[in-house]
Amino acid sequence: MMPEVITIGESMVMFIASQGDSLEFVSDFTRHLAGAESNVAIGLARLGHKTGWISSIGNDPFGTYIRNTIGGEGVDTSAVTVSTVHSTGMLIKERNDGGDPQVYYYRGDSAAANFTSDMLQESYFDNGKIFHITGIFPVLGAKSKEALFAAIKIAKSRGLMISFDPNIRLKLWTGEEEKATLLEIAGMSDLILPGLHEAELLVGSTKWEKISKFFHGKGNKFVIMKNGADGAYYSIREDDGSITQGYEKGFKVGKVVDTVGAGDGFAVGVLSALRENLSLGQAVKRGNAIGSMAVMVRGDSDGYPTREKLDEYLRKQLSVY
Repeated sequence: MMPEVITIGESMVMFIASQGDSLEFVSDFTRHLAGAESNVAIGLARLGHKTGWISSIGNDPFGTYIRNTIGGEGVDTSAVTVSTVHSTGMLIKERNDGGDPQVYYYRGDSAAANFTSDMLQESYFDNGKIFHITGIFPVLGAKSKEALFAAIKIAKSRGLMISFDPNIRLKLWTGEEEKATLLEIAGMSDLILPGLHEAELLVGSTKWEKISKFFHGKGNKFVIMKNGADGAYYSIREDDGSITQGYEKGFKVGKVVDTVGAGDGFAVGVLSALRENLSLGQAVKRGNAIGSMAVMVRGDSDGYPTREKLDEYLRKQLSVY
């Protein structure tokens, strides 16, 4: 299968605490998959899009579990390499009903962090339409950073739209270099999807007009700023240079179970809609919908819908929207 939407990044095995105590007192955990880029690939595959995930995993049981799980969702994993030297990354997440859980990473010197540009298969991009990336992979280390920039170059040479979710993980930052890296990637992207606080870190402002102007000035055609449960702002630079802006309010959620994965679900909605030639406003509305579905389920990608479930959810929600 030649994918139309390609992602690259680290996926890890995730253990979620079964009790809401501090991890020092927890004895039971459930196993899940974690990884922003593979989350997006899985979500798009569930909606019927051909997706591919590029990465490296360890030659260990967790790596096998990750590849089999992602592949089992219909995502192509033929561009994933297996390291006999480095292990698969892991994270442990506390249980926090109704809020952002504390997360502990064990990913130093992982197989994905040691992914190098010579592992890329240039022909893998030949039939691609969108290359979706995040700000996580380039800050894992020097090797993955170089590989990501090489992959962007390949994708741009083949005319793929570059979609960039900064997805800032401050625990991986060591200084201002990471910020400069993300701004450089932003300047190479066609679509950028920061959250409100990510935009503030990168631009130095929470004012939408300033954020929109900044990223359009960087060269982005589409700028979308997520504002959590309140919805999202969007802006498009038309071919004549004019700017069209809008806002889509969020969907009401009865109970928030786990907020992790909501941003990736939002990206699934936006990218799937754009691939189906919907307007940017309609894409943002779908992003809000899938993001709201994601927070009602524990696990990063567990709440992402099939096409049928998405259509049913939208019918119910839009009747009171």
